[in-house]
Amino acid sequence: MQTLVADHPLVAHKLTTLRDLRTPTPEFRRLADELVTLLAYEATRHLEVVPVDIETPVTAAVGMRLSDPAPMIVPVLRAGIGMLDGMVRLLPGSAVGFVGLARDETTLIASTYADRLPIDLAGREVFVLDPMLATGGTLETVIRMAIDRGAAGVTAVCLLAAPEGLARIEEAFGDEEGGIPIRVVTAAIDERLNERGYIVPGLGDAGDRLFGEV
Repeated sequence: MQTLVADHPLVAHKLTTLRDLRTPTPEFRRLADELVTLLAYEATRHLEVVPVDIETPVTAAVGMRLSDPAPMIVPVLRAGIGMLDGMVRLLPGSAVGFVGLARDETTLIASTYADRLPIDLAGREVFVLDPMLATGGTLETVIRMAIDRGAAGVTAVCLLAAPEGLARIEEAFGDEEGGIPIRVVTAAIDERLNERGYIVPGLGDAGDRLFGEV
């Protein structure tokens, strides 16, 4: 498994405002969208391209285009929806699937309540959008679903990650099971999880801050 922390002044600036409890919901949404686009730039660095012949206004030339099949973007409901536009902006030709998982706040175990992924993901790069990599249970489940359906590689894009969650993903997929590369791209790795499974210092509940409390 590969972990990439996006070390960039704009990433640090936007993340700081996202953490601030005084940041209102509209601004939080906008900044999360912008931050995801910055993370997406790093997350897509490994995508394969193929040469194509084109005509410029001056002469014939050879350029590069993303190879087929189109990537699959998978936001984890509900908070991952707030990251979707920022990712699709960079990959407008992608397909989009959804996975819904709910975490039991007592046991911290996630259960799947929605699965809107193709049965066959053969040859596709999959990008999982999950704002908070906390315990890692949710992300492990979605990565396993993608692998079992034939994904060529899985990249998780997270606003924040906790060491405990990264350790769980490393333990589950550290040897790149079946030769399938697993990557985590995040804006920061925070200190730890608290007794409720929240990232510290974190930014609170990403879903609540994006869409309001439920």
